[in-house]
Amino acid sequence: MKYTLGDLASKTGVQLSNKSFANIEVEAVAPVQSASKGEISFCANPKYKKHLSVCQASAVILKEELVDSFSGAVLISKNPYATYAQIAGLLSPADIPTAEVHSTATIHDTARVGRNCYIGPNTVLDAGVVVEDDCLLMAGVFIGKNSSVGKGTRINANVSVYHNCALGKRNIIHSGAVIGADGFGFANDNGKWIKVPQTGGVVLGDDVEVGASTTIDRGALDNTVIEEGVKLDNQIQIAHNVRIGAHTAIAGCSGVAGSTIIGKHCTIAGMCTIVGHIELTDNVRITAMSLISKSIKQSGSYSSGTGFEETTSWRKNSVRFKQLDAISRRLFKLENKS
Repeated sequence: MKYTLGDLASKTGVQLSNKSFANIEVEAVAPVQSASKGEISFCANPKYKKHLSVCQASAVILKEELVDSFSGAVLISKNPYATYAQIAGLLSPADIPTAEVHSTATIHDTARVGRNCYIGPNTVLDAGVVVEDDCLLMAGVFIGKNSSVGKGTRINANVSVYHNCALGKRNIIHSGAVIGADGFGFANDNGKWIKVPQTGGVVLGDDVEVGASTTIDRGALDNTVIEEGVKLDNQIQIAHNVRIGAHTAIAGCSGVAGSTIIGKHCTIAGMCTIVGHIELTDNVRITAMSLISKSIKQSGSYSSGTGFEETTSWRKNSVRFKQLDAISRRLFKLENKS
């Protein structure tokens, strides 16, 4: 799909560096180091600034202080990456199949499907399911008893939504995700595990995105709640009775244990582990591969673990790390003697 730079500036609310560029057309986005005529790029990271002097793109999205670094058309934005995201969506709109209910879909007599929906091959809607208008349920989706899917939500192939779950409006659920499976609840009775029934559900707010093969467990008693605008990457584990605040983003392979509350506008990097029954306040940033073992009550950036180094050095330091307690005790005694 083609747009003029004038149209893109108007739709994204940014400024064009010169009105004479308004009629230039672009039809794709591309990296700044490889873009060519007919494509638009962006530069948000200073380490890519060196490519601007030779960039062949028809236009580049830049902050105002970098406008002179590119000789061609510039869309001036306070947040080039966000503007790029908007433009990429315009130039590459999602494929939306024609509304229909496929002949192989199984829909219970008591289920309701709204207007302008696509219900794909081998999709199953159980008793009492409600699918609101403009939803896309791709091949092999299962929606369990009494669950609901909000208006404009897209559920990709082979997603399972268990019973008594509620998905908000405009959600995007990627393939292989499981929403509403039982939480890991067991009581120990003389060495034997007794399963604790998981009678809560899962509630997703509006504009939530759930990555491929991510699992969100149902609550043990109350619901597991994912508030509006939350973005979950692929292969994330969200345990029972977790609550994630609005507009928080969690990167791939992270895990959140049961009954933890995460605040609004938090960012959690990949492969982080957050233990159960703690709280993270709003605007917390957790760096990659961190273990969060107690509550965080003040906004800011937090890390754990050690940085990488050459293996031989790491092995020596690992041995010394194990000796720190003994060294600390000896130092304490020496200080007390003095």
